[in-house]
Amino acid sequence: MKKQKKKYSRPRKPFDKVRIEEENLLRETYGLKNKKEIWKADAAIGRIRNLAKQLITANEEEKQAFVERLKKKGFEVDSIADALALDKENWLKRRLQTVLVAKGMTTTPKQARQLITHKHVSIGDQVVNIPSYQVSLEEDTLVKLDIVLKTAKKGKSKEEEIKKEVLEKESSEKEEIKEVGGNVEQESGVKEDQKIEGPASETSPKEVKEETKVEKEIEVTN
Repeated sequence: MKKQKKKYSRPRKPFDKVRIEEENLLRETYGLKNKKEIWKADAAIGRIRNLAKQLITANEEEKQAFVERLKKKGFEVDSIADALALDKENWLKRRLQTVLVAKGMTTTPKQARQLITHKHVSIGDQVVNIPSYQVSLEEDTLVKLDIVLKTAKKGKSKEEEIKKEVLEKESSEKEEIKEVGGNVEQESGVKEDQKIEGPASETSPKEVKEETKVEKEIEVTN
C-alpha cells in the first residue's frame, strides 16, 4: 500500500505568538477539532493560489474556466485577482460543519460537528459524516438534517432570576421599614398630644392654694 502524502505542512515557527492567537480564535469560531484542520485549509488555499498564479499569463478562456470552477465550489470570485486574495477562512466557511451553522440548522459549531459525526446530516439522499466536507454551490440547497432538534424555550437566565428575586426582596424590606417608621411617628405624635393636653386640663397647685386662702378669708369675715 502506497503511503499517502501529507496534505499540509506544519508552521516553520512553532512558537509564534501572533499565529497561535489567530489559530486559537479560528478553532473556537469554526469548532475545529485541532489545528491540523487549519493547516489543511491553508494548504488547500495555497494550491488554489498557485494555480491562479500560473494562469496570470494564460488566455481569457482558461482564466474564465478556472473562475467558474471556483464559483461552483462556493467561492465568491470574479477574476484571477479574487482567487489570489482567497485565504484559509474562505475554505473553512465551505465546510459542512460551518454551513449547518450558517443555515441556522444548529446553534453552535460543536453541535453541528456532533450531528455530522453521528450521521444525522445528509446531502440529498447521501449521508455525510465528515465535518470537513467541502459543500459545493449545487449541494448547498440539498443539505438537510435527519433529526428534529428540540429547541428550548427562550426564558430568563438564572442570573436574571436571582437578580429579580434580590430586587423584590429589597423592595419589600424597604416597604416594611417605611410602614414601621410611619407607625412609630404616629405613636410618638399621639404621646406628644397627650403631654400637651394633660397639664392644661388639670389645676396647678398654686391655683389650689389661692382658692383655699380666699375661702378662709370669706369664712372669717362671716
